[in-house]
Amino acid sequence: MIRNATGHCFTTTTAGESVRAFVPYALPPNPPLEISGHRQLLLERATLALGRLDSISTLLPNPHLFLYSYVRREAVLSSQIEGTQSSLSDLLLFELEEVPGSPVDDVVEVSNYIAALDHGMARLREGFPLSNRLLREMHAILMSKGRGGDKEPGEFRRSQNWIGGTRPGNARFVPPPPPEVEPCMAALEAFLHEEAVGLPVLVKAALAHVQFETIHPFLDGNGRVGRLLITFLLTEAGVLHKPVLYLSHYFKQHR
Repeated sequence: MIRNATGHCFTTTTAGESVRAFVPYALPPNPPLEISGHRQLLLERATLALGRLDSISTLLPNPHLFLYSYVRREAVLSSQIEGTQSSLSDLLLFELEEVPGSPVDDVVEVSNYIAALDHGMARLREGFPLSNRLLREMHAILMSKGRGGDKEPGEFRRSQNWIGGTRPGNARFVPPPPPEVEPCMAALEAFLHEEAVGLPVLVKAALAHVQFETIHPFLDGNGRVGRLLITFLLTEAGVLHKPVLYLSHYFKQHR
């Protein structure tokens, strides 16, 4: 099918030079996605696999022990995508208050990731909605210690960031300018809770993840928060009873 543009370029001035930033249109896509034929078969296969994964998690003799190790493995992999060098054994030693075998800042970042995940899941179990406020709370924990302390923890950015390159002028991608971040994230939050759209949960999670990373609302930690968003969406929707789907291993293999 022929798709329309997914956003527009916005010319802005950053650090004395003119750059073209990309501002995505609000979700859902227009025209609507066509989920038929081969796409429908793939969606059915993925949904069936997700159901099997969720059912297996309910049959584990000690699900808490499994989740303890599984979540830490995910935290290590998700942080490695961002450049940390810590391993699972480093993290476990750190949690036992022993000296890790890699830079302390790396292990602290992984530990922060677990704390942010635990906080978010606890809030969802309390009935708190998946929202921008919750994402900011998780980001504040994620960046509370280590190298992220000066990256405005828990706040949407008020300055321009970019991906690739040494400055916005030679970057591979420039996200929306700061004044556009709040409106873009408000629209994303509305999409997360819009039931009339009628999109399958897996497709909705994929779209939300892409939109979040395109907006890049924080100065740092966007990749980790964005990957958590996928799991939280599926958990809040009741597709998963426990947070047992993480994609960092797949992303790391196919980066």
